[in-house]
Amino acid sequence: MTAFEPNLAGLIPELRWRGMFHAASDGLEARLATGRPISGYNGFDPSGPWLHIGHLVPIFGLIHLQRHGGRPVVVMGGGTGMIGDPSGRSSERNLLGREAIDANVASMRGQMERLLDFSGSLGTLMVNNLDWLGEIRLLDWLRDVGKHFTIPYMLAKDSVQIRLERGLSFTEFSYMLIQATDFAHLRRTQDVELQMGGADQWGNITAGLELIRRVVGRAETA
Repeated sequence: MTAFEPNLAGLIPELRWRGMFHAASDGLEARLATGRPISGYNGFDPSGPWLHIGHLVPIFGLIHLQRHGGRPVVVMGGGTGMIGDPSGRSSERNLLGREAIDANVASMRGQMERLLDFSGSLGTLMVNNLDWLGEIRLLDWLRDVGKHFTIPYMLAKDSVQIRLERGLSFTEFSYMLIQATDFAHLRRTQDVELQMGGADQWGNITAGLELIRRVVGRAETA
């Protein structure tokens, strides 16, 4: 990979120039301007064995983060892939079994290694959220995560609103809190401060910020 001079402060301006920037939480640009190292993640749904055109912009976001001196974290949705994300969809997806998802994750890793640099101090980290979500006990999760969110808060999110009339299962309704759990876990275990995603993910991302503020007690970035 071609070497680039680290310049985290230039990340947002470049994304804006490329038409890849939609919104950010308060404080992100000031945090990047400090020049301190930052790790940021994007999630990928392993619903098939191959990367597709829908993955292109998220991967570009991680590439630009790395080129500007940040560390990309690729989160493969081995756990969330068993639930399904209602964001940007008009119907509930067919849910895959664990063996099929594991095979897809393994296949997509090899493809990611051709696009992102996995070497050095800023080398890409790839994780599978099934590794931590699969260990969570239901009652513990409802007590530790669910208590921080009200039903009106969740119903107000665009990803939920656009699906209410067409039908939305409780399985997909819970996805927002599961993605928030991912962000909180990565903040705690990998010091990940930044979550990136498509515009349709904004509600899920801000739910993660809310959970981190309540549980960790620090404002994060998105």
